[in-house]
Amino acid sequence: MSETIERHEFGAEVGRLLDLVVHALYSDREIFLRELVANAADAMDRRRFEALTSAASALPADAKVRIAPDKEARTLTVSDAGIGMTKEDLATNLGTIARSGTRAFSQTLESAKAEDRPSLIGQFGVGFYSAFMVADRVTVTSRRAGSDEAWTWASEGQGNYTLEPATRAEPGTDIVLHLKGDADEYLEPYRLDHLVRKWADFITVPIAVVRDGKDESANQGTALWRKAKSEVTEEQYEAFYHSIGMNFDKPWATLHWRAEGQLEFAALLFIPGSKPFQALENERQSKVRLHVRRMFITDEAELLPPWLRFVQGVVDTEDLPLNVSREMLQSTPALARIRRAVTGRVVSELATRAKDAEGYQAFWENFGPVLKEGIYEDFERRGEIAPLLRFRSSAVEGWTSLPDYVSRMKDGQEAIYYLVADDAEALKSSPQLEGFKARGLEVLLLSDHVDAFWPDQLGSFEEKPLRSITKGGLDLSKFALEGEQPEAPEGIDAFVAAVKTALGSEVSDVRTTDRLVDSAVVLSAGTGGPDLQMQRLMRRAGRAGAGQPVLEINPRHPLIRALAAAPESEVPQAAGTLLDLARIQDGDSPRDPAAFARTVAAALAAARSA
Repeated sequence: MSETIERHEFGAEVGRLLDLVVHALYSDREIFLRELVANAADAMDRRRFEALTSAASALPADAKVRIAPDKEARTLTVSDAGIGMTKEDLATNLGTIARSGTRAFSQTLESAKAEDRPSLIGQFGVGFYSAFMVADRVTVTSRRAGSDEAWTWASEGQGNYTLEPATRAEPGTDIVLHLKGDADEYLEPYRLDHLVRKWADFITVPIAVVRDGKDESANQGTALWRKAKSEVTEEQYEAFYHSIGMNFDKPWATLHWRAEGQLEFAALLFIPGSKPFQALENERQSKVRLHVRRMFITDEAELLPPWLRFVQGVVDTEDLPLNVSREMLQSTPALARIRRAVTGRVVSELATRAKDAEGYQAFWENFGPVLKEGIYEDFERRGEIAPLLRFRSSAVEGWTSLPDYVSRMKDGQEAIYYLVADDAEALKSSPQLEGFKARGLEVLLLSDHVDAFWPDQLGSFEEKPLRSITKGGLDLSKFALEGEQPEAPEGIDAFVAAVKTALGSEVSDVRTTDRLVDSAVVLSAGTGGPDLQMQRLMRRAGRAGAGQPVLEINPRHPLIRALAAAPESEVPQAAGTLLDLARIQDGDSPRDPAAFARTVAAALAAARSA
């Protein structure tokens, strides 16, 4: 038999290329099984197609991809009943990595940056050679459908291969991997079963793993997203939702559609009914799974933007060119169009469901803070996202929207007012609201972590600017206060000037205000700088440029009237106490908590003895 063995040299360049394929392309060794199973499934599809015109190529009824580990022989065999290969096919498909320019290709690959390699290699069909990551010898025995001849291709991946006649009872291909010493895990049926379910669970070709001499089915073989919606039950949707995300709740929304035309893909997406166990803040990348022809490719294609990362599911297409390792997608217009289409569909679904206020509330309380990030990050879709936002308000119970707020604005009101703080409950009683409530002006109450950032990015809604009420320069004089207000005391201007001198650089300014009713003082921000919440965040982060606040004084308050009439020598201590009171009202600590406590204790003692 040895006389019939044909020996062929890859050549020195190709030998080096093989080494690069094995050691440079794949970040995970388990990918080899996906590559071999994908090739086997393609071969069976080709045979099924050829059978339409040739009875000799008919696919057996029980045809499947069979994965058989042999611990004693230390081999792993992947068999299929596909189209098979002739001797010439074996030499062409497996014996030649690049039909032209091999040396140049090898040199280019070796010198290319890691991020450039996938696009270079994607021009060559070398996925089969991933087998050499786990095997030190690979043999391929194949018989072409319609032919009686079978041939065996064999190589150790060292720059040469052999071809010799063989026998195979039926058309198809057997790939035998003689595993390396550190690849024992691929001799365990449970491990092989796991890999099939991870990478190829939904391809239509049956896949079996041999366990204790018996073929056990390893894949579902049914992709729900490829079916018509009318063919899928709610129970099937829910079961699939549980399987892909390890969820235990029911999905709040199920989106199942197929895009056809210039760009074709099928999608099955879910919006969860409850928050995930892991905080969405910890992982900002979308994990929607990308499949190509039902084969799982990656969950890192970022098919949705970070502000929709709560969406789970699958997008399956046949329109994407893949690199050799299938681990990184080539940057193509098709992928960009898929992302745009999928994002638009999710936003459209949210807009439709937002019309049901009660049902939308459950979604908003789970994922509202994440959706707000879209205003900050996505300039193109801000106009679509803004009506989907919901807020607490100083004027109404429950949640309200920007369109609803605009519909309730007072005559002459030009801006949408909002207040940001860390504590949602504290917002309701904030002194910042007093003047607005007294004038019947509604204020949106914001307390999510992202609320300090997105309003400035949105800027306006329905041509109404968004304005933080903690910023200076707000003129409320056109709106009358409810009830009579006392006149400001004499000497108030001198008192304000003395307070400003006493506080020095601790504030940027001290001034009287008409936006307080029950409180003596309040802090505000300068007209052109960040609002108070942003200043607080900047100080906590140790960033320069946060600036100092403005201390605003209510000249009609009894405390201010009394202090204005007191001796000037008492102003310095009073000024510090007023600033500390204003800081506490806004959720900050006094400048010196111990000193402030002593001041309050002394004041209480004096009041008791008076």
